[in-house]
Amino acid sequence: MMLEVKNISKQFSSGKNQVLALKNINLKVEASEFVLIKGESGSGKSTLLFIMGGMLRPSSGEVIVNYSDIAKLSEHERNVYRAKHVGFVFQSYHLLPYLNVKENIMVSNSLNTVTITEEAVLKMVEQLGILDRLYHKPAQLSAGERQRVALARALITNPSLILADEPTGNLDEKNTIEVMNYLKAYQEKGGTVIMVTHGHLADNYATRTIRLQKGQLI
Repeated sequence: MMLEVKNISKQFSSGKNQVLALKNINLKVEASEFVLIKGESGSGKSTLLFIMGGMLRPSSGEVIVNYSDIAKLSEHERNVYRAKHVGFVFQSYHLLPYLNVKENIMVSNSLNTVTITEEAVLKMVEQLGILDRLYHKPAQLSAGERQRVALARALITNPSLILADEPTGNLDEKNTIEVMNYLKAYQEKGGTVIMVTHGHLADNYATRTIRLQKGQLI
């Protein structure tokens, strides 16, 4: 998946004030790249990631995915775009506490945009080493296991793009390396990864690193 943001800016309202989170960002990511986005807290990293994933609309500019501007899509159209093409992985996992592992993975098909079979789920959790946790709820899992469930949910639809927001922020070094290996394997099979991170363990996995400072590329 080719993705390009052109002259992207994003403002948020804070009381009577306007906060400029991103200013005139231009960035092109080619298919099969593994791009790290780094910067201090408040630099706009997650805002940029969410705009690229269609979760936020920019205040101005274009988000070109395979030659179409997703910023112009309706909310429903952006939901469908994400369900078909994008897998998200978050630092806090975003698992539903009342669902077990299998159900949390299957929820990726909530918009019925793809077909997820039980066979595919079993194969995925076996690859990620959590087959014996299939019917456990998130509270019964370790941090590393929760993130592997989140990875399975992101990967099960075979998306073109994985957007990862500090996916190893709550993990120890061993689990961080495991997660990075899974993301690298996905990228080496032709997928595109864009990852926000503060750490350095991810540096050796990326094809490119970009840096944000106060909402601007440096």
